[in-house]
Amino acid sequence: MTAEVLGAVEEFDVVIIGAGISGIGAAAYFSRGLPDRSLVVLEARDDIGGTWDLFRYPGIRSDSDLHTFGYEFKPWRHEAAIADAPLIKEYLREAVEENGLERVLRLRHRVVGAEWASADSRWTLTVRTSDPDTGETRTKTIRAGWVFAATGYYRYDEGYSPEFPGWDDFEGRIVHPQHWPEGLDYRGKKVVVIGSGATAVTLVPALATGADAARHVTMLQRTPTYVMAFPRVDRVALALTKLLGEERGYAVTRFKNIWADRAVVKGLRAFPGAGRALIRRGNIKRLPKGFDVDKHFNPPYDPWDQRLCLAPDGDFFDAITAGRASVVTDAVVRFSRRGIVLASGEELEADVIVTATGLNLRLFDGMPLVVDGRRVDIADALCYRGTLLSGIPNWAMAIGYTTSSWTLKVGPVCRYFIDLVRHMDARGYDTVVPIAPSGTKRRPVMDLQAGYAKRGEKLLPKQGLEKPWRMAMSYPEDARALRGPVADEHLVFGAARSSAQRTGRWAAHA
Repeated sequence: MTAEVLGAVEEFDVVIIGAGISGIGAAAYFSRGLPDRSLVVLEARDDIGGTWDLFRYPGIRSDSDLHTFGYEFKPWRHEAAIADAPLIKEYLREAVEENGLERVLRLRHRVVGAEWASADSRWTLTVRTSDPDTGETRTKTIRAGWVFAATGYYRYDEGYSPEFPGWDDFEGRIVHPQHWPEGLDYRGKKVVVIGSGATAVTLVPALATGADAARHVTMLQRTPTYVMAFPRVDRVALALTKLLGEERGYAVTRFKNIWADRAVVKGLRAFPGAGRALIRRGNIKRLPKGFDVDKHFNPPYDPWDQRLCLAPDGDFFDAITAGRASVVTDAVVRFSRRGIVLASGEELEADVIVTATGLNLRLFDGMPLVVDGRRVDIADALCYRGTLLSGIPNWAMAIGYTTSSWTLKVGPVCRYFIDLVRHMDARGYDTVVPIAPSGTKRRPVMDLQAGYAKRGEKLLPKQGLEKPWRMAMSYPEDARALRGPVADEHLVFGAARSSAQRTGRWAAHA
């Protein structure tokens, strides 16, 4: 079935929102698995890539290996297993070309509203487009039987940056990594990076080394983070590829890394004391003799209560050992004219302050969802099998893992989506909505204690305590949960002819 233009309204069977790594992956799966369905991918930005197009700060890279962060259907061919953003974007462009997705991809198409009508079993999307030459914006309407939201859960127009006292007193430059200015000159300057998460651990060595290196980079953290050195190149993967060939070698490496990663996560959570000691020993080996590891790398929480940070080939530790970077663990009292005044009374001098203080969460880019005239509060919904939402018909989403590679989730979710659509076709259904049992206990959908997760709890859907309402956070668990029978007693199906009767029932259970 091809797209049909009805005046100013276009009709599609499936609309994918977002052309980041999840959206491109979903488009590849659906174009293969549902070849008779019309499909379009709507991307708000000027280019594909999502996160990898948005963030432009120095050194931006993956924090997991590309053999699991990449797609199962497309081998990762570069030697580096931990890859910089340009390599990841190149990989995504190849995926678009190899799967013929140019024909379904539309850039500069931001979905700003979605309304479901049971009377005709369709979503009506309000889409704002922009002309790349003139900047002129227009609004158009697209209707779809299904929406697959591959928008991630970060807010793209702003990061989290608390207003520190004295912000306006500082005479230097203040930058948030999410909005890194092109051509920022930090060569030979004193840079303070506020934060201790993955962004800070990436920025510090990138700013401290190379031809444009800063004079000195200080990572200022209120609370330490677990940081582990990790090989940038997977030698076993290279050997397997040489022995088995590109595709088989990639598949075996992917299998190896999935289970090795799972074993590490489960081991650290099961034996946090031993895990803490193991990480500490690795830090001591990497840092200068006498460095206060217990002050700067001894978090007050157990491993994987928050995300661990990876330092490819130990580059973060090398920058400290070389004297080009340092770590200060203290609280910010205020910004001053020359830098930052700390609770200890020390003043850190800076020419540039980078507020790597985190991200804000916002599901579906903040667009309002309306079902039969009623505004839906996403935070009230429960996740079904990690991809559908209770009370919301024909709407699926991709939210990746927090303790494994994000993209690992895309494959099982997309295969389930394809099976679900085929199941409905075979039985003459065109609508499905998950209905949670009355009294289902709820908890946050993210299993991390990180600040961004806590701040975003009130904005994200919830999960239950038991299947199919529990949000699996490991590939092996999802591989089991999303296979087998497609339907169960929690899914309510219907055909267009009975949609009017279903409306009241869904509203009562939403």
